[in-house]
Amino acid sequence: MNIGIYQNAASLSALEKWEAAVSQNISAAQIPGFRKKLVEFSAINTGQFGIAKGTNGSDDNTVDALFPTATNQISYARGVSNPTGADLDIALQSEGFFSVQKADGSTAYTRNGQFGLDSSRTIVNSNGDKLLSESGSPITLSPNGAKVVISSSGNIVQGETPLGKIAVSTFANTGDLVPVAGGLFVPTNGAQAQPVANAGILQGYLEGSNVSPMNEMVDLVSITRFYEANQKVIANADQQMQRTLDALG
Repeated sequence: MNIGIYQNAASLSALEKWEAAVSQNISAAQIPGFRKKLVEFSAINTGQFGIAKGTNGSDDNTVDALFPTATNQISYARGVSNPTGADLDIALQSEGFFSVQKADGSTAYTRNGQFGLDSSRTIVNSNGDKLLSESGSPITLSPNGAKVVISSSGNIVQGETPLGKIAVSTFANTGDLVPVAGGLFVPTNGAQAQPVANAGILQGYLEGSNVSPMNEMVDLVSITRFYEANQKVIANADQQMQRTLDALG
C-alpha cells in the first residue's frame, strides 16, 4: 500500500475545508459584525508503518503514519466601526455581543448592530430577532416619535423616557460559541453569559466584518497552488505504481 497517496488525499480534504471557509469569508465580508472563519491544521497519528531499514536515517524501520486534518475556528478580532447616522445602528467598542431573542424564545448573541423596528415598534434585527435589555426583555419604543438617544453605556432614552439598558454579554471561553444562521452565535457546553461593564456603544455606527477580502483572495491563490501540488504527487505515485505493476507483468 502506498500510504503517501492516502496522506495526499487527506491533504486535499483539508484544503477543501480551508477553501470553503475562505469562500464564506469573501461572500460575507460586507455583513456588519461578521466574524471571520479560520482553519487550523494539525496531524493525526494513525499508527506506524514499516520502511526499508535505514531509510529514515536510523536503525528503526518504522515511521509514524501522520495524516493532515483541518478544524474550523472563529476570529473574534474587532472590525472597523463606520458612521451610518441611523439612530438604531449601534457598534460595540469592547468585547462581547448584543443579546437577541429568536422566534423560538431562545437567546442568541451577535456583533451585528444593525437594528430597526417591527410593526409593534420593538427593536429587531433583519431576521426579526428582538434586541434584549439587561432585564432580558425586548426593547419597545413608544409611538410618540420622539428622538431615540443611546448612551455609550447602552442606556436608551426616547425623548425624556428611559426605555432600558442594552444587554452586552461576553463569555469566558469563546470556543464555547457556535455560529448559526443570521450572523448569530449560541453557547454550548453550559457556557454562561457574563455582562460587560463598559460596553462603549456608538450610536449611528456599524461595526464592519473583520474580513480582509484582499487577504482572502491571496489565500485562495495559495490553496489552488497547494491543491495542484498534492494532485501532482498523487498522479506521480499512481504512475510509479503502474510502472511497477507493468514491470512485474
